[in-house]
Amino acid sequence: MLLQIFLSFLKIGAFTIGGAYAMIPLIKKEVCETRAWISEDDFLNGLAAAQSCPGPIAVNISIYTGYHVKGYPGMLMAVLGSILPSTISIILIAMLFNQYADQILVRKAFSALRPAVVALIAVPLIQMAQKSGLNQKNAWFPFVIAILVGTLNISPVYLILLTIVFAVWESHR
Repeated sequence: MLLQIFLSFLKIGAFTIGGAYAMIPLIKKEVCETRAWISEDDFLNGLAAAQSCPGPIAVNISIYTGYHVKGYPGMLMAVLGSILPSTISIILIAMLFNQYADQILVRKAFSALRPAVVALIAVPLIQMAQKSGLNQKNAWFPFVIAILVGTLNISPVYLILLTIVFAVWESHR
């Protein structure tokens, strides 16, 4: 089982381009559907916890899943599997980047990957929106937050604290 956990997360880490958020749909498919290690509800709970903790979300969800499936050894295997491919890739890129960064083919390859990365990040965002109870009454809220963070450069920390205060206030009304 530990080897399966390691290999599953190694595969996810090796074939995900675009960072941690792009890994979420692949992790969900692997752990909820392909391996059936955890339920979709447990995954969403883990995802919420992973987003609440400091650090890369893919590593956090790996920790949650590995621990949920096989305790501390499972957690270790999941984390190693998920970070090993990117660690090796970054080391290789760092070694070769200065040599090849100015070549037109390298620039075009990185430019071509950008739309795919946006799509890989959009998929889990849409799935989370569907599962979170987003409706016509509250759909304005994530858009306002995105505008405040993206255009006005307001720190998400302040907005999270404001959201907590608002939620507590609403629950006491």
